[in-house]
Amino acid sequence: MDHSNTPILVAVAWPYASGSRHLGHLAGAYLPADVFARYQRLMGNRVLMVSGSDVHGTPITVRADAEGVTPSEIADKYHAEFVKDWERLDISWDCYTSTGTNNHKEVVQELFMTLLNKGHIDKRTSEQYFDQEVNRFLPDRYIEGSCPHCEYLEARGDQCENCGRTLDPQELVNPRSKISGSEPELRSTEHFYLRLSDFEDSLEQWLSTRQGWRKHVLNFSKGWIEEGLQDRAITRDLDWGIEIPVDDLGEGKRIYVWFEAVVGYLSAAKEWAAKQGEPESWKDWWENDEAQSFYFIGKDNIPFHTIIWPGMLIGNGGLNLPTDVPANQYVTFKGGKASASRGVGLTIGEGLDMFEPDALRYALAANLPEQSDTDISIEEIVRRINEELVATWGNLVNRVLSMVNKTCEGQAPPSGEKKDEDNKVLAEVDAMLLKASQQLEKVEIRAALRSAMDGAAAVNAYLNATEPWRVAKEDHDRATTILSTALEAINGVRVALAPYLPFSTTKLEEILGPISSWQRSPVIAGTPIPKPTPLFAKIEATDD
Repeated sequence: MDHSNTPILVAVAWPYASGSRHLGHLAGAYLPADVFARYQRLMGNRVLMVSGSDVHGTPITVRADAEGVTPSEIADKYHAEFVKDWERLDISWDCYTSTGTNNHKEVVQELFMTLLNKGHIDKRTSEQYFDQEVNRFLPDRYIEGSCPHCEYLEARGDQCENCGRTLDPQELVNPRSKISGSEPELRSTEHFYLRLSDFEDSLEQWLSTRQGWRKHVLNFSKGWIEEGLQDRAITRDLDWGIEIPVDDLGEGKRIYVWFEAVVGYLSAAKEWAAKQGEPESWKDWWENDEAQSFYFIGKDNIPFHTIIWPGMLIGNGGLNLPTDVPANQYVTFKGGKASASRGVGLTIGEGLDMFEPDALRYALAANLPEQSDTDISIEEIVRRINEELVATWGNLVNRVLSMVNKTCEGQAPPSGEKKDEDNKVLAEVDAMLLKASQQLEKVEIRAALRSAMDGAAAVNAYLNATEPWRVAKEDHDRATTILSTALEAINGVRVALAPYLPFSTTKLEEILGPISSWQRSPVIAGTPIPKPTPLFAKIEATDD
C-alpha cells in the first residue's frame, strides 16, 4: 500500500514533571512512539511527533510541599531531566515542550471559551473535600483512601493505581488528607463542568467505527459509554495552573490538569508550526481528512484519550479525532507495577547508566506490554541484549564485515552470478520487510522487532550453510558472491531495525550508506569496508 506523504500525528503522553520517569514509562509510551514515528518517516510520510512535560499536575504540588520548594522549581528540575533522557535515547521529537508556555495557555483558554460559548461547559456548585487543619480545599491527588472497586488502601482521589479505575474523591472509603493526615470534610464550592454527557451518542457512534484497535482499549472505552458518561469538573481550588479566562468563579481557581494537559497535543502542534515560520501548517495534521493521528499512552490514560479528549474535539468542531489509541498495558518489575510515585523499577536515567541506549531500547522493545502486562527485570534486559541483540544481530554484522574486509581487500565485492540459495535469502529478507511493515502499520511494535530478528537469523543460517570462509580457499569468486549477498541481506535487515536502534544504525550508515526508505538496497561494489568494531558490547555478569 502506497500512502507516502500522509500527515501522521504521533501524539505521546505528557509526563508529569513531578519525579523521574521509569523504564515502565519508556516502554509504555515513549519508545513505541519513537519506533512508530521513525518507521513512518522511512515510509515517506510527514510525521509530527509531539509531547511535553506536564508542569501543572497536582503530583508536582504534592512533591513541592514535601520538599519545601515551589512547584515551578520541581517542574523545571524534572523537565530538564526528561529532556536529557530523551536526548540520551535519541527520541526523535518534532516538538517536545511543556504545559508552562504562553502558547499552551492561549490554546487551552481558546478551547475552553469555544466549549463554553457552545454550551458544553456550565457552572455548578459541588461538594469538595476541605482540610480544616490547613484551611484549604484539597485537589484530588491530595486525598487518599481505599478504592471502592478493589479495596486498594492507597488509592488517590483521581485514580486507583492498583486497578486503574478513574475515581472521584467522594468515592474513596476512609478518605484522608495527604497534607495533614486528617479526615477532610465536604464543603460547597463552585466550578465549571464539561458536559461530557453532551457527546455520549457521538462518541458511541465513533467508537463503533474503530477498526483494528486493541481489544482492551476498545472494551474499556465502550464500558464507559455503557455506564453513561458523567459530566466532570474542569476547574479546581488551586493556585498552580492555567487561569480560567472568565471571572465568574472568583479568585483561587484554576483549570484542572486533566482538561488542559490533553490540549497539549494541539498546542504543541501549533508551537511547532510557529517555529517553522508557517503558523498555519499545524492544520495539515488537525484539519486534513487525509491525516492520521496515533496516541501513545499507558492504559491508565485510556478514557482521557478515547472519551474525554475526543469529546472535547467534537465539542470544538473541525478537528480530527484519533485514528488509533494503541495504549500499552503495564510494565511490572519482578511482579510489582512500575510506579514513579512508589519508587518501583529503574528510572530511565538509571537504565541508561547501566546499558547502552540502543541495547536498552532493544530489550524494552522486545518486551513491550502491548496486549498484556509484561514483567521486566535487569536479568531479562541483560539476557535480551546478550542472547539476541549481540549474539544474533551484532555478531552477524561483525562476521560479515570482517570477512568482506579480509576476503575482498576491504571493499564490497561485485554481486557475481547468484545461485538459488543466494536469491532465497534475499527473498526472505524482502518478505520480512513487508511483514514488519504490515505489523508496524498496525502498531505491533514488538512483533515487528521479532520479524526483523528472524530476518537476521535467516542470514546467519545462510552463512552457516554456505560457509564462505571455507569456500574462499577453493573458489574465491563464489565466496565473494556469497559475501556480496550477505551484505545485501544485512542492508535489508538494518532497515527493519533502524527505528529501534538509531545509534548503531548511524554507525552502519557510515559504512554501508544512508537508509532513505523502507526497502533493501544493494551495496555498491567498491564501497570501502573497513575492519569493523562491534556494534554492541556484551554485558558481563556481575556478582551484584
